[in-house]
Amino acid sequence: MNYESDRHHRSSIRLKEYDYSEAGAYFVTICIKGRECLFGNIVDGEMRVNNAGRVVRDVWHKIPEHFPHADIDEFVVMPNHFHGIIVIVGAQFIAPFDCDAINKNEKQGVMNHAPTTIGAIVRAFKARCTHAINQIRNTPGHHVWQRNYYEHIIRSEEEIDRIRQYIIDNPVRWEYDENNPANIIRIDTPSRRRGMACHAPTIIAYENSRI
Repeated sequence: MNYESDRHHRSSIRLKEYDYSEAGAYFVTICIKGRECLFGNIVDGEMRVNNAGRVVRDVWHKIPEHFPHADIDEFVVMPNHFHGIIVIVGAQFIAPFDCDAINKNEKQGVMNHAPTTIGAIVRAFKARCTHAINQIRNTPGHHVWQRNYYEHIIRSEEEIDRIRQYIIDNPVRWEYDENNPANIIRIDTPSRRRGMACHAPTIIAYENSRI
């Protein structure tokens, strides 16, 4: 399957009173539905993306083209999830907020006509990836991503440097990643079924393990 190396280039969990169009940096994690390893494989501690993984990488690179007040920072495409940093540098709208146009564009995988918020960016990113991947795989209507995503507000230079390093090191740590299907205990009990959802990144525990 023509792999290539890719080096990092439920209920709402949002904060109720935080303005997500406010200038700042955000760490996001988006997971594939059912933890399917759709984007490639880890080989010798390095992510090897396939065609679907290239789509995710390329769509991420194009975010600033469609959201001029957003920029991208460190990121990594993993076999069954994605980590990335988004920086919003303004709170202006790209175009009037037209719900009908947004819904139509999402179905067609178009990233435009949306306000510059983390929610709008991630929503458009997921929609565009899904549309392109389904075209490649000839799987129209297939749900690629889990419904929700994890988001963390980055509050300092020290924190963003720590998260950048976490992202860079993610492929090397795949063997221990709780999102690695090899680490899932497949016992069909209610508690285990709840545990099948993609986990938020454990950056604090990761940092402690390096001390």
